[in-house]
Amino acid sequence: MPAPTAKRLTPRRFIAHIAAAGVALSMTATFAQTATYPDKPVKVIVALAAGGSVDAVARQVGQKLGAALGHPFVVDNRAGASGQIGMPAVAKAPPDGYTLTVSPASFLTTNKSIFKTLPYDPELDFIPITRLVNQPMVLVVKDKQKFPTLAAFLAAAKAAPGKITYASSGEGSPQHLAALMFETRTQAKMLHVPYKGGSLAVNDTLAGNVDALFAVLPEALPHVQGGRLHALGVLSPQRAATLPNVPTMAEGGVANVNLSAWIALLAPAKTPQPIIDQLNRAVRAALDSDLRAKLGEIGMEVAPSSGEELQRLIAQDIKLHAELVKAAGIAPQ
Repeated sequence: MPAPTAKRLTPRRFIAHIAAAGVALSMTATFAQTATYPDKPVKVIVALAAGGSVDAVARQVGQKLGAALGHPFVVDNRAGASGQIGMPAVAKAPPDGYTLTVSPASFLTTNKSIFKTLPYDPELDFIPITRLVNQPMVLVVKDKQKFPTLAAFLAAAKAAPGKITYASSGEGSPQHLAALMFETRTQAKMLHVPYKGGSLAVNDTLAGNVDALFAVLPEALPHVQGGRLHALGVLSPQRAATLPNVPTMAEGGVANVNLSAWIALLAPAKTPQPIIDQLNRAVRAALDSDLRAKLGEIGMEVAPSSGEELQRLIAQDIKLHAELVKAAGIAPQ
């Protein structure tokens, strides 16, 4: 019997062999990369100044992750331009798990509606790892005598359209969106007074220079607990654990006004899935520790999710926020 002849290596077969070898090498490199992750410090970019709630969450979660995974998770604040400095830096970083971002919802959702163009795509340039916390919203006023209840506040707003003033940390901010949702659902009309930051909005509400503020709970909580602000209702399906005596909007007679200023952890697109999965597991373990109680004390609700759940939430909120911005007649900048 004649010996079998070797198959002739045609150009097409040669290319196929090279491609297969390339895939094998890539898979080997990815496995080696993920098997030892992390083997050096991880940078966590926060596109906001230090000292705010997003920065605080990033630092506390980062400290837990560093302790669990054996290498520091270092927060790098790159504030400015409503996230348009820090977020592109993450989007353009190597997708190797060593550059992450802790982001507020607005940079991933509202920015698509209030800016004509963005230097990053919230849905394509990042891979979601997990939601970290929800920050409930709460309507607060200074004048408890004038606005003793949510019903009284709504009646006053309807009786004098455009006369009741409310503060926010700027157009498209969570405070602004919450007010827009309230107006849309109730057909009330108020006057928006934007500030350059949440602390300024809180301070002028405390001073009585504006009537109301739809606040992120952590920024208003100490003032409500201290009696300096009066809480009329929380914008959540259930009452806030830290304000158990404050009704929800629905309990106060205003239906379908639910908004949360959530905070999430993301990586650059194309980061290997094993790294994403490892980080998700590590975050869940961190949030199940004493950190849950610590964040709860300041008004944050620990809310870990899968990456897929976070991706759906981003898409859902992009649509919702676009509808609110359009209804308010806000022209993209």
